[in-house]
Amino acid sequence: MDGGASRVESWAVTDILGARQDDRDESRDERMDRNFVELLQELRVLQTGTQILAGFLMTLPFQARFTELGGEHRILFLVAIVLAFLTTVLLVGPVSVHRALFRQHRKEDLVAVSHVLARLGLLTLGLTMASVITLIFGVVLGSLEGYVAGGIAVVLFAAVWWGLPQWMRRDRDAAAAS
Repeated sequence: MDGGASRVESWAVTDILGARQDDRDESRDERMDRNFVELLQELRVLQTGTQILAGFLMTLPFQARFTELGGEHRILFLVAIVLAFLTTVLLVGPVSVHRALFRQHRKEDLVAVSHVLARLGLLTLGLTMASVITLIFGVVLGSLEGYVAGGIAVVLFAAVWWGLPQWMRRDRDAAAAS
């Protein structure tokens, strides 16, 4: 395995399982329990907003002015609704997996799978929001403005949800190396 792949693998294991050493005096089971509880708290914030957004999008085709949307905006609407559906599936997934694995002593697997579902759910949530912003600006101001607004949304989501944590991780690793 090359150095880059081993770094990714090492990051994934420590990030998912919280295996980095810290000052907590807890067993592996206690750490898994804490990690899962923290993940569920994060998902609670995301689930409600995502479900409200998906529900709102589902009502749009039944509004009188929906028929006035052009083909391009209808396709964008369908992209947004599919992404909202996928986001809901991914962000509610950990609850379903927990129910299926309940009392099977598989907390480590549950934390790992839930972590991946949450990360994918964040990705699809960002894409959902960007497509909704594109649709709204496109209908209100025009298609070009819609695409510009959607592009800005993607850049902002990428900067805050991916870039900032990467910068913080590098900053911490650089400080630890000194």
